[in-house]
Amino acid sequence: MSFPDLGLSEGVLRAVAEAGYEHPTPIQKQAIPQVLMGRDVLGCAQTGTGKTAGFTLPMIDILSQGHAKARMPRSLILEPTRELAAQVADAFEVYGKYSKLTTALLIGGVSFTEQFQKLDRGADVLIATPGRLLDHCERGKVLMNDVGFLVIDEADRMLDMGFIPDVERIVGMITRKHQTLFFSATMPPEIRRLADRFLKEPKEISVSPPATAAETVEQAMTVVPPRDKRAALRAFLRTQVVKNALLFCNRKRDVGVLHRSLERHGYNAAALHGDLEQWQRMETLDKFKAGDIRLLVCSDVAARGLDIPAVSHVFNFDVPTHAEDYVHRIGRTGRAGLKGHAMTLATPEDGKYIASIERLIGTRIPRVDIADVAGAELDEETRKGRGGGRRRSGKPAPNQGRKEESRKQEGRKEEGRKEEGRKQDGREQDGHKQDGHKQDGRKQESRKQEHRKQGGRHKGAEGKRDSRRQRDRIEDAPDHGDTPFGKTDQVPAFLKRTSG
Repeated sequence: MSFPDLGLSEGVLRAVAEAGYEHPTPIQKQAIPQVLMGRDVLGCAQTGTGKTAGFTLPMIDILSQGHAKARMPRSLILEPTRELAAQVADAFEVYGKYSKLTTALLIGGVSFTEQFQKLDRGADVLIATPGRLLDHCERGKVLMNDVGFLVIDEADRMLDMGFIPDVERIVGMITRKHQTLFFSATMPPEIRRLADRFLKEPKEISVSPPATAAETVEQAMTVVPPRDKRAALRAFLRTQVVKNALLFCNRKRDVGVLHRSLERHGYNAAALHGDLEQWQRMETLDKFKAGDIRLLVCSDVAARGLDIPAVSHVFNFDVPTHAEDYVHRIGRTGRAGLKGHAMTLATPEDGKYIASIERLIGTRIPRVDIADVAGAELDEETRKGRGGGRRRSGKPAPNQGRKEESRKQEGRKEEGRKEEGRKQDGREQDGHKQDGHKQDGRKQESRKQEHRKQGGRHKGAEGKRDSRRQRDRIEDAPDHGDTPFGKTDQVPAFLKRTSG
């Protein structure tokens, strides 16, 4: 089957041919006709199977008629990460070059003003991450009244990142009857329940069992002590032909440590993680795609949906704690039918995670040895962190007796320090009590002196008031007998009344 057999328009077929594609992938063969028929689609496919084109190509044809109003997009595509959203926007530019569709990309790390301008001009296709879209909705810049086409991509990644409540809120804003496409690389029960809520009698498409590794990827694993992981990685890079590679770490801090280590040893490497500004992340990805960067050390922010062609190797420098992430990581290589290699550097403490991964993919990862690096064995019962534990055979681990005796001695020393501390505290408390008694005595004497002072002030004020009362008493006024008022000697001469 070829693309003309799928019922796409002439302009879309021309753009696909110019992009270098001749035959559709399995998910494209199944999804595109169903989307053109107007049915809801539930797609389960691993990364690298071409599902992005599976919904962008028919959307271009469906939306070719009509024009969007200001702030009222006609279709909405939700993506979990900025990089994946930008990739989908690029796909519309490539495949929609002969259409007049307008697109708007709403992601974090970009100025709101530029995004406002695109929304005001009208967007046929709105591609967004949930958080930034809600920011625009709360500002009144986006109205969902005219959305007739909804795509929820990488739904399981949305679940992992905690975006499902935001997605539910956004879907609740869409008032018009719409067609929904729902894609996920894995199908856990939570995603299944979510799909049942959003979809109406969907066509289910699954091109491979959920969470399986691509057949084009050659997997391998080596087990080394934690301190030898970087040496093992460098030894592999020296002995193998590595055109370019993605190196995954579990933590952003470890991304920086490994990146600096590779640069110190003369390797052309760069780092990619979520703390970088958006322009820095896009610039780094562009340089890696162009071949200016050979080794890209990254966190799982780059493990989903990034379409980086011809990646020859993927290194799991840290074993992922979630088995599904292993599938997504190694899915960055072996794309578009090309051969890829996935190498995992494990430590003995990673045994339980490796066992979980092998159960998920249904096969055992081949073990390999690296020259000049001492190997080790996996221990599925050992947990990460401090503490010894017993092995499956019930025998104590090597040096367990010496460690136990050392802990006992340390415990006795600690108990002695605590006892000495308690005695010291008792002496200090006695001293504090004596000091407290002295301070209480001084405070009491001070209060008495203050009371006497206040009493003296009180008596003085009372005495003044009594003297005024005594002076103003009526019975103390002189008796002038029958002498009229104004004639007495108590009245000044100029105020005395004159007769006549």
